[in-house]
Amino acid sequence: MAAGKEVQVGVEWRITVADGSSEALVPATGLARKIWVGIKGIIWGFGLKVWMFLKRACVIGANDPRKVIHCLKVGLALALVSLFYFIKPLSDGVGGNSMWALMTVVLVFETTVGATVYKCINRVFATFLAGFLAVGVHWVAGRSGETLEPYVVGASVFVLASAATFSRLIPSVKSLFDYGAMVFILTFSFVVVSGYRVDKLFELAHNRISTIIIGTSLCTLVIMFICPIWSGQELHSLIVRNMDKLADSLDGCVTQYFNQSGECTNSVEVAAKKLQGYKCVLSSKASEESMANFARWEPPHGKFNFRYPWKQYLKIGSSMRSCAYCIEALNSCIDSKNQAAKLIKKHVSTGCLKLSSSSSNAVRELAEIVKTMKKSSTIDLLVGEMNSAVQELQNDLKSLRGLWNRSTVPENKTSGAACSEATPALPLMEMIPVVTLASILIEISAQIEAVVDAVEELANLAEFGINKCKQSETVKALQRV
Repeated sequence: MAAGKEVQVGVEWRITVADGSSEALVPATGLARKIWVGIKGIIWGFGLKVWMFLKRACVIGANDPRKVIHCLKVGLALALVSLFYFIKPLSDGVGGNSMWALMTVVLVFETTVGATVYKCINRVFATFLAGFLAVGVHWVAGRSGETLEPYVVGASVFVLASAATFSRLIPSVKSLFDYGAMVFILTFSFVVVSGYRVDKLFELAHNRISTIIIGTSLCTLVIMFICPIWSGQELHSLIVRNMDKLADSLDGCVTQYFNQSGECTNSVEVAAKKLQGYKCVLSSKASEESMANFARWEPPHGKFNFRYPWKQYLKIGSSMRSCAYCIEALNSCIDSKNQAAKLIKKHVSTGCLKLSSSSSNAVRELAEIVKTMKKSSTIDLLVGEMNSAVQELQNDLKSLRGLWNRSTVPENKTSGAACSEATPALPLMEMIPVVTLASILIEISAQIEAVVDAVEELANLAEFGINKCKQSETVKALQRV
């Protein structure tokens, strides 16, 4: 007869035997059971980690489908190149070195067209030059005698490898031919050293160059004609996004400092969300330089013609980072413990908000010019409004002295003259934060004018068209004035 009894540690099952005594039923806890429980826990934990990994991978693919497309393109390129290995006529044509074509695809296939073309061109020319020089060195070494041949080969490897490595340290060469110099060192050393033991060196070099040309050609065709991602277009979009983020950060920062009554807003979390934009601008320098470098290798596409002035985007990005550094200093004013008096804030809040609004409007108009690649005369009006707001803010700063009350002291009976002593109603330290904030805003407006000049230079070099709608709106605005 079985009965259940609840205890503190859980449920304990007991059985009553014929003599009236009871014994507890204890589950088996042998070594085999412990091993099985441990293995089951490991399998369950591994399966859970695999499931979470697949879930995160699906989220990444859904957020940016281009990553999935890139993976498919790499697989397609490798599948096409593998035909040279599996099909006998094609394999015989490249001398059985089809694996070098597969290696080439893996090494040169990148996400964007510019990066892939850059690596393909560098790899082809570096391989051809290294193979040509290796054959020449092998010919000279073969006629130097068996005694001098290894010394000639070793000296050539030392000299050319050292020279190629030094070229990688030159900035102008590094930006254009860094990958090519590395491939040159590898190919030359491999071919010239292996040629010391291989009789048919010319055939070996020919086969390697052929397979590399096949691999790079297929990579170029796949990356350019199947859902291409252009480095130039990516750089163009990045600059536009950074301009919009810069404008939002400027508006958000000043709004956090002032509200409509001139008082301070102390919500640090909201301020952090609005100020994330300028941080993206500060951290985009490496991406801009990389994209501009790869964009120079791309053929004309879309609105970007041959010899498009990609370097001008770097000037625009540099000017924008100067503005972002000023916004970072502006943000420090918000977080500062030394805050100005409410009366002083209210006195300059209108001028500061107007200047920040006009400045952000000018930046947004610049983003529209770059995005549409159309000139707009509205930017001249916005810059004029920004300069007018700067003048008004400077006048407000000059009028701060009016907040100081003056009290008259009694006449000096000794000298018989009357004098008055100015006593400040507000401490000087409470005025410094607002003056600092206003000075930074004025500096931001000057930096924005530098961005305007850089965008206008880009519009002239790239021959932007004229936005007729914007032009007609500007004419009507001037007529109303």
